[in-house]
Amino acid sequence: MSIAGFVQGSRLWADIETLAAITDPDRPYTRRSFSERFMLGRNWLVERFRDAGLETRIDESGNLIGRRAGSNGAVGVLMSGSHSDTVPDGGRFDGVLGVLAALECARAFTDAGVSLRHHLEIVDFLAEEPSDFGISCIGSRGMTGALTREHLALRAPWDENLSDAITRMGGDPARLTEPRRSDIRAFFELHIEQGVVLEQERLQIGVVEAIAGVTRLEIMFSGRADHAGTTPMDRRQDAAVAAAHVVSFVHSEARARAASGAGHVTATCGVIDISPNASNVIPRTARVIVDIRVSERHVAEALVSAIQATCRDAASISGTTLARFTIQSDTSPTRCAPELTGIIENVVRENDLSQRRMVSGAGHDAAFLARLAPSAMIFTPCRDGRSHDPDEWCAPEDALRGARVLVDALLARDRLN
Repeated sequence: MSIAGFVQGSRLWADIETLAAITDPDRPYTRRSFSERFMLGRNWLVERFRDAGLETRIDESGNLIGRRAGSNGAVGVLMSGSHSDTVPDGGRFDGVLGVLAALECARAFTDAGVSLRHHLEIVDFLAEEPSDFGISCIGSRGMTGALTREHLALRAPWDENLSDAITRMGGDPARLTEPRRSDIRAFFELHIEQGVVLEQERLQIGVVEAIAGVTRLEIMFSGRADHAGTTPMDRRQDAAVAAAHVVSFVHSEARARAASGAGHVTATCGVIDISPNASNVIPRTARVIVDIRVSERHVAEALVSAIQATCRDAASISGTTLARFTIQSDTSPTRCAPELTGIIENVVRENDLSQRRMVSGAGHDAAFLARLAPSAMIFTPCRDGRSHDPDEWCAPEDALRGARVLVDALLARDRLN
């Protein structure tokens, strides 16, 4: 059975455009979590949820949830959603498509006269993007028991702690010590790919089989600042030389491992700080932040070891000291539930759409939801792979296709136990 035809592309697109217009003036498209603009967007979502007949609430973690009651609540909850906050000067679709497509699915079930056995919950997770408190995925962390007391004590630049900020969003951090939810049977998240693969291969749907783990390293080399014109080349302790060696190695090694069939592998040196940062002074210190994303845990461990060994070699070659090699953060890859990816693939075939399996190199709320229940993701193409940018674009027909796959996947899962 398919009810994809009841998903209205014009209704979904109108919602996307309306929420996009709720943005900081002259900074499209900006709705930073915990901000006044974010709350305006949230208030609009509440009204849209209620217009669709959903019972609406804010949970203890500050997530906005709209529930469509099922005919047999004892079988549990099917959940779908994403996030409505953005990065500064972000896009109209990252996260937003997942929330609004899930809402459109709830309306499609009602329009089709379909009574699901499971309760259906549509979720706008709080602060999926990196927040001013220094962490991301705050709402999904909270829902899955991964928000710690240390997290709640974190402070924003305006000196508010995270606990108080969640309370301000309507949550109740004091209740985060209660047992985690046990009623969620499946979670589906629709999202733009944020990459170029689907577009370049001219495919309509990506079936996500894994969400990459993220490891971030902080590396510091310590040398000696000397005059750039009077210090002979063979007598220098140039920290920038060591850093350059590492940057080159990280790029080439990650590229080689990806080409060797090690799964999804990326590594980026996105932060390079040189001190004293003057054109006529040999750098005294160099700091490098390395972002590693892989689909296989053992690949991350091997890559970290290789980078550490290279750092020691780089220090020796440059006459500097490896003053710091620290793992700043480390999360393991998350596998999507095979039973749900199978459902999605079947739905795509039944709707005569093209597809491929793929790994998400970006983090998502689905990675945390997988700690509670079987979880899966559906990707739609986005133009030029652009994301986190005002030029981020998902064509209306791609948004509609993604929503139609989502609604049929939810229906198929509801028909199981």
